[in-house]
Amino acid sequence: MLRSLSIRHFVIVEQMDLEFSSGFTVLTGETGAGKSILIDALSLALGGRGEASLVRSGAERAEVVAEFEISETGPVNTWLMEHEVHAGEACVLRRVLDKSGKTRAFINGVPMPLQKLKALSEQLLDIHGQHAHQTLQHLSTQRALLDAYAGATGLARQVAAASAAWLEARKKREEAITQAETLQLELLSCTEEVRELEDLEVQDGYWEMLQQDHARLSNASTLLEGVQELLDVLQESEEAVTSKLQWVCDRIAGLTVYDPSLGSLEGLLESARIQVEETAQSLRRYGFSLETDEAGLEKLDRRMGRVVGLARRLRVKPEQLPQRLEDSRRRLEELEGLARPAGLEEQVRQLENAYLTVATQLSERRTEAAARLARVVTETFGRLALGHGQFKVVLPPLAEPSSLGLETVEFRVATHGSVEPEPLAKVASGGELSRISLAIQTALMEVTSVPTLIFDEVDTGIGGRVAEIVGRLLESLGRTCQVLCVTHLPQVAACGHHHFRVLKQEEGAQLNSTVEKLDAKSRIEEIARMLGGVTITATTRQHAAEMLGHQLETAGR
Repeated sequence: MLRSLSIRHFVIVEQMDLEFSSGFTVLTGETGAGKSILIDALSLALGGRGEASLVRSGAERAEVVAEFEISETGPVNTWLMEHEVHAGEACVLRRVLDKSGKTRAFINGVPMPLQKLKALSEQLLDIHGQHAHQTLQHLSTQRALLDAYAGATGLARQVAAASAAWLEARKKREEAITQAETLQLELLSCTEEVRELEDLEVQDGYWEMLQQDHARLSNASTLLEGVQELLDVLQESEEAVTSKLQWVCDRIAGLTVYDPSLGSLEGLLESARIQVEETAQSLRRYGFSLETDEAGLEKLDRRMGRVVGLARRLRVKPEQLPQRLEDSRRRLEELEGLARPAGLEEQVRQLENAYLTVATQLSERRTEAAARLARVVTETFGRLALGHGQFKVVLPPLAEPSSLGLETVEFRVATHGSVEPEPLAKVASGGELSRISLAIQTALMEVTSVPTLIFDEVDTGIGGRVAEIVGRLLESLGRTCQVLCVTHLPQVAACGHHHFRVLKQEEGAQLNSTVEKLDAKSRIEEIARMLGGVTITATTRQHAAEMLGHQLETAGR
């Protein structure tokens, strides 16, 4: 949600720092006080168009900083990490606009192109007004919202995955048809490569073993000579270690007659003598196995030569040949599949059927949800003084099946019974557009993906009972997401969980807009002003207090 907003030198704002809470927040103030300037400042921070006229007179630059509280596991954090921006519990959007009209954008302190700022901001906040950029007008958003409303988001992902698998199979089939000769040559080459690698019996660690065997066979004479020298020292010469150890063991055994405590040393020496004898026996066995094998060495040389030659030809190191064999086997299996068009055709058919099965299920869910959503929103239109307005969700079929399904999704609206419903983006009236958005968002409040919604001009051209309904809908929407609304109607303002008042002051030759958060007492005064105009009487204040109390009581039920 939007946590704070800081504005510097923007139009008639010299300096402004606001902190926001969850729920429904209203912004009120006299005409010209600068209520919509806050929306304009937020729009700039979210990537809206920057013009030199927005810089306060006499200032070098304007700056707007919007800080959002985000989830560490949510899509915004994922986006930040994908774009190498420090992620955490906050996302800070900063926009600087100089008096020449040039702008710079930053996300968590990192300079960012404007298009990326816009892409991220669409996941953070949505502004509903006549000239505001609304994600609700995007067909992709409308499709995602309908799927969520239908409880079919998971099914939509299955359709996308099935479409990707089907498309990949079709590409392989076309590849097999158009590149049959090339594939056949590659198949023969890959088959021969696998055969050669298998003949060499390459496996993990084989090259190290070959090198060790070669070192042993090529140095057999040296090893035999060394073994014999060791045997002479340990056991076979007149001064052999085993003979001396035996003498020491006998000598110490004789001494134990006079001092039995030397018995422990006798055991240690006997153990040492036995280990030396075992070592000598092992060396003797090793020596017997070391008979020179010129034929074996020659055979090993030939094999290592073949390994080195094949590795050089394949442009890999000898120790990398096992991995090359695994890769070649995998590619050979793929090529054998491509070389069998009938098998590929069957695979394409099976994947097409799998796609059509889930896509048809998605279409059925969309059709049912579209009718239900249209009915709910159209009923809300009547409560919002939209005359005989009608809301429809149309599902035009696609010429070709796609990863999105068998149809597109489009929200259409007719504000009068005499006209045909048109795409939401073509609705012209600012007040009507805001109320249409409110009706749609209210119906979709349980599945909306944007955590903060701002409504501007939502109360244009209405009053009385309809204004109270608008306020209650906004208050209800504020229970599931953060809602901000610029309003001039007391019935709407009285429904807010939080209330800000925008003031305009003259400072010398310039105007300055400021904002203050209202407490319970000052809210009564502000709503009384909205009810009574210039002269505020005790009766007006009583009416304002009753209105606030009634709305708070209603919201609490």
